[in-house]
Amino acid sequence: MKSRQELKTIAKAAIAQQRGVGILLILLFSLIYFGGALLSVIPVLGILLVYGTIFFIDLPLMVNIFGGSFVKIQKGETVNVGDPFTELFSVNYMRKVGGMAWMTLWVTLWSLLFVIPGIIKGLSYMMAPYILANHPNVKAKEALKLSMRMTNGYKMELFVACLSFIGWFILSSLTLGVLWIVYVGPYFSATFAGYFLQIRDKAIADGVIQASELE
Repeated sequence: MKSRQELKTIAKAAIAQQRGVGILLILLFSLIYFGGALLSVIPVLGILLVYGTIFFIDLPLMVNIFGGSFVKIQKGETVNVGDPFTELFSVNYMRKVGGMAWMTLWVTLWSLLFVIPGIIKGLSYMMAPYILANHPNVKAKEALKLSMRMTNGYKMELFVACLSFIGWFILSSLTLGVLWIVYVGPYFSATFAGYFLQIRDKAIADGVIQASELE
């Protein structure tokens, strides 16, 4: 298994090869996400519209971009910026909506117990968007179950990896998100794409999951 620092170094190198693509993906997703949030100013229907855009646009787009495009960048494959957007509704759309909605529901319910159970459940499901993006025949609910098995024993490592970016998150907020778009977002996304590839392959090698379960 590669160390956290090794995965971050690989991510930096991968992003350097397609920096413009990484920046545009983060920028476009941010514009869509915050554009949807502005719908809350509409009287009466505003909140419903916001949640509608989150579940039916933002969440499946997260699968396409962070689970799909950044995994390809991490693997050194050429990525077309437009693909995750043009394929949003045409490729396994309802499966992605269902999987992400199901994940969000369970993380929210566990968070209601206390913050820590919600964090643990979020870490358990962290691989689900990547599975949904890279293994189109895996059913929505099954993606969450596979993620739980894959992340067993790695949740602390994933948590520490998230914490290692806290300084960058703070600097990004001080720049009103500019640093996030031009550097931190692509770097962070490629790093966790690397974690997915490593954890998935290790789970298969160790017999935690069968390769046939991802087919």
